[in-house]
Amino acid sequence: MKLRLHQFLSKTGHFTSKREVKEAIWSGEVTVNGSVVKDIAFQFNATKKDVAFRGETLRLPSVERTFLLNKPRGVVCSRLNSQEAALGKRSVFEVFRPHVTPNEFERLVSVGRLDEDTTGLLLVTTNGDLVHRIASPEKQVTKRYRVTTAAPLNSADGARFAEGIGIELEVNGDIERYLTLPAELVVESPNIALVSVTEGKKRQVRRMFAALGHEVIALERLAIGGLNLAAFNVKEGAFVDLSDRDVEAFVHQDEADKRP
Repeated sequence: MKLRLHQFLSKTGHFTSKREVKEAIWSGEVTVNGSVVKDIAFQFNATKKDVAFRGETLRLPSVERTFLLNKPRGVVCSRLNSQEAALGKRSVFEVFRPHVTPNEFERLVSVGRLDEDTTGLLLVTTNGDLVHRIASPEKQVTKRYRVTTAAPLNSADGARFAEGIGIELEVNGDIERYLTLPAELVVESPNIALVSVTEGKKRQVRRMFAALGHEVIALERLAIGGLNLAAFNVKEGAFVDLSDRDVEAFVHQDEADKRP
């Protein structure tokens, strides 16, 4: 979104009046990307250009950003290290680089990761409180998936999910046995099921199916709590910028779902 220069400077809180803003611009004390701008109506994208007053970079007040991405296959949910970059890996964070400020980009985190081959709903945010409200184990926010398996599923698989399934997890380099919390599995067709879990151990859904002898050939996250991918009509690889209202509606809906 473009702002006029005088609007941007007023929003920074650095100046006490509109008159002071105008005089700073007219006197040549304000630069945009290193160039002096004396036009108070000059328009620019504040997420892509740096503004300075007397050499001091000015920023708009911090606003939390939250995005809902329909993650495609073959993209990782972490910052790339040099080895991954050399292998040509792609990071979900690069999707957002052109749409946020450098400071916002550095603060972005994914709210619970999806592995490289998993697709679907992924939240990426600068909001640490939101991360806590969703990802903390004690919150038990429900995550819903559509799972496609190589072999047909049966009613016994649903019963095992409801009981909790023993899986192997790597903890500090050691392999430990872990019993998952009860989960829900609803068979849609012989090889496709809807799964709901309230925890998020690494590759948990795939490990649960593997423990029952099933190979997962496709895994898509459909929803986190009250946020449903289908409601936003986002194509694979695209994202929407969630408003504070969207985020709060999601949190309140999820909390309401958990009330007795």
